[in-house]
Amino acid sequence: MAPVKKVKTENYLVYLKQIEALSKVANLIASGMYLEELLRLIVQVTAEAMNSKISSLMVLDESKKELVIRATQSVSEAYNKKPNIKIGEGIAGLVAAHNKMVVVLDLQAETRYLNQDLARKEGLVSLASVPLAIKGRVIGVLNCYTSKKHEFTKTELNILSALATQAAMAIENAELALRANSAEEALFTRKAVERAKEILAQEANIAPQEAYRLIQKQSMDSRKSMRDIAEAIILTRDLKENKARVK
Repeated sequence: MAPVKKVKTENYLVYLKQIEALSKVANLIASGMYLEELLRLIVQVTAEAMNSKISSLMVLDESKKELVIRATQSVSEAYNKKPNIKIGEGIAGLVAAHNKMVVVLDLQAETRYLNQDLARKEGLVSLASVPLAIKGRVIGVLNCYTSKKHEFTKTELNILSALATQAAMAIENAELALRANSAEEALFTRKAVERAKEILAQEANIAPQEAYRLIQKQSMDSRKSMRDIAEAIILTRDLKENKARVK
């Protein structure tokens, strides 16, 4: 009976390790670190928790409909440089296409896996590939490879799914923040160009539309943004006014 007790204890410790991994990832996300660093840490935590040889996180390039490796703890140059995967092709491509995890016991005998030579060279045997999805929309895939045949347990797959969900949330939040910053930047640019247009129209005694075209032309000729040109016009006007007040 002693060996059975030992196995149960080991399983319990593995389970605790995996739960701690989820907590660690949640804390990392809450820390507000940069996305690239966060994704690298997520795959590191995944590899440690699942005792996997390689863990990788692939993100969907919407324009090309391809999955691109965004983060991995692998030191294998061959793996890190493997080509992008089209949606619907290969294991990861199928996972992304159907928003459903795929588990493979032996990659080297799996015809759907596109990189069997790589699997043999790097000693990759079993794979669990889990979708990263936000409200049913797949944005990537989390892959977990082992160096020996491994039948992933239901608990392990649940842990991987939870890690994938957290990674998806981190990516989505980063994209939302980027869009918000872009919108704010666009608003500032519009306000600056509008003010510069009014200043130029008043000083040159021309129509606002003509002033706008001059700002646009100067932007193209100087290869600077319209915001840069607008801010230069505004700064020149402010300096003139300040100089006049000093006199």
